[in-house]
Amino acid sequence: MNLRWCQHPHGGGVRAYHAHVVVRFVLADDQFLVREGTAALLSGCPQLELVGTAADLPELMALVDELRPDAVLTDIRMPPTYSREGIEAAHEIRGRYRSIGVLVLSQYAEEDYAFSLLSKGATGLGYLLKERVGDRDELVHALLQVAAGGTVLDPKIVEAVVRQHSGSSSPLARLTDREREVLEQMALGKNNAGIGRALVISERAVEKHINSLFAKLELSEERDVNRRVMAVLTLLRA
Repeated sequence: MNLRWCQHPHGGGVRAYHAHVVVRFVLADDQFLVREGTAALLSGCPQLELVGTAADLPELMALVDELRPDAVLTDIRMPPTYSREGIEAAHEIRGRYRSIGVLVLSQYAEEDYAFSLLSKGATGLGYLLKERVGDRDELVHALLQVAAGGTVLDPKIVEAVVRQHSGSSSPLARLTDREREVLEQMALGKNNAGIGRALVISERAVEKHINSLFAKLELSEERDVNRRVMAVLTLLRA
């Protein structure tokens, strides 16, 4: 990563956990207009530098090998089979280069896709719905998170899984509405301060809800960083 002073893309100061970092990334999508539109959306962000674009899986892998970016932003379905190329690319890239984060964009709010992506390890991986592309701040945040080795999961996946288990004996059924909201924000890779801002509650309240949901999901013995990832994976394994 190149080091540079990075302002928040829409103003409002510097994100402390990403200050001075510029992430070099490759963008992959088989649709020309989507590639150009996404590139244009992110072009004004000083925290990101687009270094290459690809239209299919072989082209993406060739670019990654050549450019060694910090992160990859890829569609889930591309040539040659239009099935799970984005997930295949993520696994292959993470297998070759552990320092490269991969964020997969999908139009499918299906937990099995997300579980397939994260099943071999969640570090440096993310799964977002394509509708998030319209929110530049959220997309930038997700890219920076995976580049830094974090995990990102679309909150709609969290919501769907929790809803499915609301009347079951699963630990997820024991979460309160606020704990579910905190878990959704946690799945996006936000720290306690970011969760507090999103939900308009204090960091102390966030910490209280997080400790409670960790206990309900029986994750109290894990290290704090691992517990956040494990909380997300618990949803996908439910």
